[in-house]
Amino acid sequence: MASRDLAVGVVCLSQTVVGLMGNFSLLYRYLFLYFTGCRPRSTDLIVVHLIVANFLSLLSRGVSQTMEAFGLTLFLNDIGCKLVFYVHRVGRGVSISTTCLLSVFQVITISPRNSRWGELKEKAPRYTGFAIFLCWVPYMLVNIIFLMYITGKWSSTNSTMKKDLGYCSGVKQNKIILSLHAALLSIPDMFCVGLMLWASNSMVCILFRHKQQVQHIHKNDLSPRSSPESRATHSILVLVSMFVSSYMISCIFQVCIGLSDNPNILLVNISALLNAYFPTACPFILMSRVSREPRLCFAWIKITKSPKLIINM
Repeated sequence: MASRDLAVGVVCLSQTVVGLMGNFSLLYRYLFLYFTGCRPRSTDLIVVHLIVANFLSLLSRGVSQTMEAFGLTLFLNDIGCKLVFYVHRVGRGVSISTTCLLSVFQVITISPRNSRWGELKEKAPRYTGFAIFLCWVPYMLVNIIFLMYITGKWSSTNSTMKKDLGYCSGVKQNKIILSLHAALLSIPDMFCVGLMLWASNSMVCILFRHKQQVQHIHKNDLSPRSSPESRATHSILVLVSMFVSSYMISCIFQVCIGLSDNPNILLVNISALLNAYFPTACPFILMSRVSREPRLCFAWIKITKSPKLIINM
């Protein structure tokens, strides 16, 4: 095994393990808050689906890429390769759409009640389930394309018609058909990225106006504490910024791989590492918000139970 392959394998393994542990820890925190009787928020279900999407991405592409880097190149057959690529693409797509949905819901949450978006504060939670359903269905349908041209290394397809994608192979296609497929796959991604950028800009404007309005209240306060909504908004802004930047860089590598008949294996490995960057880092950003919630949650439980204590007295 070459030293370069060993280094890639160690990085992939570390990234996958850290990402799985981070997402499991975040999921455990949400389950703990739920089973201890905390009042769920409308965004909690969105975050849980984001965690599931991260798991799909890391377990499919991360594990496979790690095994391939350590020299296990023929561990997937034709069906296995199709399934791994399909699950990874669906997980990646749902990560995009749920992050977008999370940012939109946060805009509605922090908007003043007398604003246009503030009117949706009461209505939005009722449509959370349907919105999440729409996050999954388009990507499950669009990514069926990958089932048609992803094959295993030992597939009977003519070797001159294959391109090496690491642990799997892809069937070479006409440039026009390839461009049409790329456009079809990019439509939901571009819509979500555009909506995320709009939501981020709206959140920054709302926070700036709010800071100006309350600045005179805290002018004598040496250590003013930000509100939970403000901290949550900052976390989501960091999450969106990190996602958009990693997504754009990843798209450049994927375009290079798609247009090349024989892509460089180093290019494929770098693209895989970039694809796993967001699912790995995402839970640690969100945990900075969740870590403050238990004391607020238990305070809420204490308040709701206090009338019973008064009656018993």
